Amino acid sequence: LTSPVHGRGPVLDTAPSYRPSEEVARRLAQALGLTRSLFWATKVNVARGGGAADPAAARAQLEESFRRAGTETLDLVQVHNLGDVPVQLGILKALKADKRVRYIGVTSTSKEQYGELARVMREEPLDFIGVDYAVDNRSVEETILPLAAERGIAVMVYLPFGRTRLFKRVDGMPLPDWAAEFEAASWAQFFLKFILGHPAVTCAIPATSKPKHLLDNMQAGHGRLPDAATRVRMAQFVKQ
Repeated sequence: LTSPVHGRGPVLDTAPSYRPSEEVARRLAQALGLTRSLFWATKVNVARGGGAADPAAARAQLEESFRRAGTETLDLVQVHNLGDVPVQLGILKALKADKRVRYIGVTSTSKEQYGELARVMREEPLDFIGVDYAVDNRSVEETILPLAAERGIAVMVYLPFGRTRLFKRVDGMPLPDWAAEFEAASWAQFFLKFILGHPAVTCAIPATSKPKHLLDNMQAGHGRLPDAATRVRMAQFVKQ
């Protein structure tokens, strides 16, 4: 789901570590005739346990992603979880210079890494970052999202539902009547619109394997979004 602030688009986010997802996504895209209309985002990380990345292994992993995507150009490749950024981002910079990758970035799914993430954001020419963000997980609001807005870095949000945590938190609770003010008709839309309502957010990735959930999630990309005051109210409502 892309924020209406930045326009809507068919973003497909995957990674080699997601097992067969790249290959399955390519086959589905080809079968549906969507290969050229998808924004294909993937990741690279051959650094294990915070260690050094073998440049040859990183390049091999990237070439496999190109093969699986069935394209000569990838829209976005990010260094997953800040794995050996000097080596792996350096490779991505070269691929971008060669016009094989359109955009480059880094991801972090750990609050403990946000200090390092901020440093990389200030020092490197990033196009994107990927972070965890949810209505009950707002630590990126302190530094990361303002810095992204300041530097013009697009933000991809992972785990907008906290995996299943948020649905468990509101289990049995009715959606508040005032959710209609920003056209949220389900809890999934409520949680996603909270994310998309932040002006620094470009895209939210609500993973699902069920078509009915996909259709529900997609509705969050339409209609009004909550303003800053309403987003505070949403966070307080979920926290109580």
